[in-house]
Amino acid sequence: AELGLNEHHQNEVINYMRFARFKRGLCLKTVDSCFQDLKDSRLVEETFTVDEVIDMLDGLQTVVHSEVESELINTTYTNVLLLRQLFSQAEKWYLKLQTDVSELENRELLEQVAEFEKSEFTSSNKKVVLADLVKPKLAPLNEGGSELLNKTVACLQEENEKLKTRLKTIETQATAALDEKSRLEKSLKDLQMVQGDQKTNANQDITELENKVAALKCQFEKTLNDSTANQKFLEENLVTTKHDLLKVQDQLSTAEKELEKKFQQTAAYRNMKEILTKKNELIKDLRKKLSK
Repeated sequence: AELGLNEHHQNEVINYMRFARFKRGLCLKTVDSCFQDLKDSRLVEETFTVDEVIDMLDGLQTVVHSEVESELINTTYTNVLLLRQLFSQAEKWYLKLQTDVSELENRELLEQVAEFEKSEFTSSNKKVVLADLVKPKLAPLNEGGSELLNKTVACLQEENEKLKTRLKTIETQATAALDEKSRLEKSLKDLQMVQGDQKTNANQDITELENKVAALKCQFEKTLNDSTANQKFLEENLVTTKHDLLKVQDQLSTAEKELEKKFQQTAAYRNMKEILTKKNELIKDLRKKLSK
């Protein structure tokens, strides 16, 4: 028997069912003790009048009603606390979970949960003890789609800062080269005024400097183009990552919704109802016998 959940969530369901079975066992022991107390304290004679029997049954009804009501209220509050844990984790994902209360009366699903409980606890002969119920508290979800998106954005921002720093460095080099060119041109003019025969060497220096400036300009343009292309690629990658995040969030929403449906279909209420029905039938039989 399976609930259609992944291994982690199924283990969480098993832990809750173990806790519920433990609480159910305590409740049944309490009810049994109520009847046993009545037997030990009141059934000390061989014959009783109708009024005495009615008085004993009324007292027993009051005690059992109080115990069962207390256990049902405690179960409700326990389920609310469990829902609170799940909703708190969902809010960290900025999700809004929804519940379908009508599914709690789905007999087919209830039978499926009962079969799952039977396969997990009865066939394996697992003994429920209090130590098994001590489990770590639910931790907030710090990893997942949103964390991946944050890391991707941080990586893109870091890469963008590196490109900006590199661009500034190239701009500084280009500015320094232009300043150097201006200085050399001024020096060349001074040399031309002093020595006209060094015109050829000066022209060669100018040519080399112009070639150097042209090379720096090409490098600058190439770096700028690479930066633009890389920025475009990073933006596209960010969009793809956001789409993946939305897909993951949608899958998580569907899985959480299914978990809520399965989680709220517990067999505790049905078992208690069956017990009360049997007890009522027993009381009716006793009353008929007493009437005869």
